Amino acid sequence: MAKKLYVGGLPYSTTDAELKAHFEQAGPVISATIIMDKMSGRSKGFGFVEMENDADADKAISSFHGQDFGGRNLTVNEARPMEDRPPRQNGGGYGSRGGY
Repeated sequence: MAKKLYVGGLPYSTTDAELKAHFEQAGPVISATIIMDKMSGRSKGFGFVEMENDADADKAISSFHGQDFGGRNLTVNEARPMEDRPPRQNGGGYGSRGGY
């Protein structure tokens, strides 16, 4: 069964292909995605890797967590489901004029 990993601490110049190639050292990779900022189009410095099986995912965590990658130390752990966020308030956080 496939297991999805969170990978943090990535250099901002890292591409999806580079991330996939690095994690293929631990086993077959289904997908590797760098998360990009919607406004600037630049990397946010983290991404997700989906490994083909649990044993290879565990091997990737033990092999790459805390290791240097492009001058930065990686954080690698099992991805958790995204938590629900409270809805934004009207005005996007700039305050309200109380009906004026």
